[in-house]
Amino acid sequence: MAVTTEEQVEKVRELVAAIPPGRVSTYGDIAAAAGLSSARTVGWIMRTDSADLPWHRVIGASGRPAAHLAARQLRLLGEEGVAIVDGRVDLRSARV
Repeated sequence: MAVTTEEQVEKVRELVAAIPPGRVSTYGDIAAAAGLSSARTVGWIMRTDSADLPWHRVIGASGRPAAHLAARQLRLLGEEGVAIVDGRVDLRSARV
């Protein structure tokens, strides 16, 4: 298993912090921009080190939030004006 460096963690944090209100990015988008090989690594970083970040602006490629976060994440995104249809973020209109 590849080791995630502190630089990679900081790059992910920087990218997430830069997502403007009313917009979203996918785990895969963040991974690609940070030079990571897997969107899962971004998920791991978000689970362990995102309390001070706009974590709700990072979403899966399907546009659906994780079940355990869905209500809160969709509420926060909706408050920012993100289009949500049938419990899914409209990535075409909201993706950075």
